[in-house]
Amino acid sequence: MNYHWDFGDVLHYWPLFETGLGYTLGFTLISAVIGMVTGALLTLLRRSGWKILSVPAVAFVEVFRCTPALVQLVWCYYALPVVLGITLSPMMAALLALSCYGAAFYSEIFRAGLDTVDIGQWDAAYALGMRPFTALRRVIGPQAFKIMVAPLVSQFVLQLKNTSLVSVVTVPDLVYQGQMVASATYKPLEVYTTIAIIYFAILFPITQVARILERRYHV
Repeated sequence: MNYHWDFGDVLHYWPLFETGLGYTLGFTLISAVIGMVTGALLTLLRRSGWKILSVPAVAFVEVFRCTPALVQLVWCYYALPVVLGITLSPMMAALLALSCYGAAFYSEIFRAGLDTVDIGQWDAAYALGMRPFTALRRVIGPQAFKIMVAPLVSQFVLQLKNTSLVSVVTVPDLVYQGQMVASATYKPLEVYTTIAIIYFAILFPITQVARILERRYHV
């Protein structure tokens, strides 16, 4: 094929890409923070020893881990108004879906990290008179963090890539703006190549940080 690549018209719409990138990064950061906080809470509930708390937490994690993020996103936007009578804006539906999806995986990372710490560390902390939360904060947490840091960065990378799905509910993220530019310029190859380059420029350094942290905290 003698396809003539021309990025001139595409780059003319660069402000749209900047706007979309702002939405993409914003959704990533907010959903990651909410997901981590919710994931930490789910981990505590799962380790509480009370079935009335642990069983719903486990069910939440398994449901969101075992269903596609795209399905969850569409379900939150279209099904919640039918099931609960709650009408969500595209942005709220997208944020809810991405946060819950991330929370399930962050919870697993936290759980796995805590489980790798020897039970004797808990016993030693209790022997020193520490309460469970104090033992977690001062003894167990710092040891588990070394194991969790690389998976947490990797999950953040996945969280950023998953934001490309929010375009299906008309959130004006990077992919959605790209669709608008492709419709205006009739140059989808150039548009999606530009989008891929932008994602790569952001994600490649983060993945390198994850590798460095993994080597540094390898145990």
